[in-house]
Amino acid sequence: MSTEQAIQTYRQDARITDVDALVVKNFSVYYETDTGTVKACDDVSFTLKQGERFALVGESGSGKTTLAMGLMRLTRPPGHIASGSVMLNGRDITTLSDDDMRKARLSDLALVPQGAMNSLNPVMRIEHQIVDGILDHLEEDEPAPTKEELQETVRDLLIRVGLRPGVARLFPHELSGGMKQRVAMAIGISLRPRLIIADEPTSALDVVVQRQIMQTLGRLQEGLDASIMLVGHDMGLVAQFADTIGVMYAGKLVEVGPVEEVFSDPKHPYTRLLIGSLPSLKEKREFLGIPGLPPQLIFLPKGCAFEDRCPSRFEKCAGSVPQKLNIGGRRDVACHLYEGEVKS
Repeated sequence: MSTEQAIQTYRQDARITDVDALVVKNFSVYYETDTGTVKACDDVSFTLKQGERFALVGESGSGKTTLAMGLMRLTRPPGHIASGSVMLNGRDITTLSDDDMRKARLSDLALVPQGAMNSLNPVMRIEHQIVDGILDHLEEDEPAPTKEELQETVRDLLIRVGLRPGVARLFPHELSGGMKQRVAMAIGISLRPRLIIADEPTSALDVVVQRQIMQTLGRLQEGLDASIMLVGHDMGLVAQFADTIGVMYAGKLVEVGPVEEVFSDPKHPYTRLLIGSLPSLKEKREFLGIPGLPPQLIFLPKGCAFEDRCPSRFEKCAGSVPQKLNIGGRRDVACHLYEGEVKS
């Protein structure tokens, strides 16, 4: 079975419930600078179902990682959460104290970072790094597990992510890039979170290792009955792995929908150009890119941020910012072209 068939088969068999795992409403992350306010993530809203795989795509600088870090409450000054709510497991995590949010990480939501080497402590053995997160989340009146119990937990976690137990005694520099990424996954699932945020987990890995990492991530999701928010650039990988896709541009979520519908019938002009820029193995054609450059987020235009690059622009695009519209089912798009197609 090919990689595409394996991932596609798993996705079709995955059970997505009607329970809302994550509800993000009007979420904004701004950076205050001497020149002005940088709206890196602006008024973003979406819902992620339990067991669903939601992929966030867009060009570099579109706000994907800013959104992911904001949801984890890991934004550093001069950045801050400017507005919005994030409902996770029935509570708004934007209102939690720093201590409660620290406890929510790993136990309720976990991050699989883009650069595993940068997130692992270079002078700590792997087992100590996994155990550190587990012990840090013990309640005050909760008895600490024995050394043998912790070693068994570490062994089980490493096996689940496809590593041999002996890796526990190694240092990060002794591991390959793919092995370090698996260790980051083991840390992320150590407390069985219901939401996994994976920020470009296959970045800088070769295609064979990418396949292995994504298959491992899929198996982990199945075992945890968790939801996944995947941040990435690789549209081909997204098409194979995700259930739902969200397209970001200039800090805004411009299109959301089931992955099959978005790829077969993209609505937003930016989404069309993104998909149109993908190379094809079925036909020989001219390589097409997206003309122009994204706007500076500190100097956004008065109207649609994509207007000067858009082949479908018309007069209204330059004068007003399009609002997100539902055009049927779970298809949302922020574009003036569809303002007459709003579904009740």
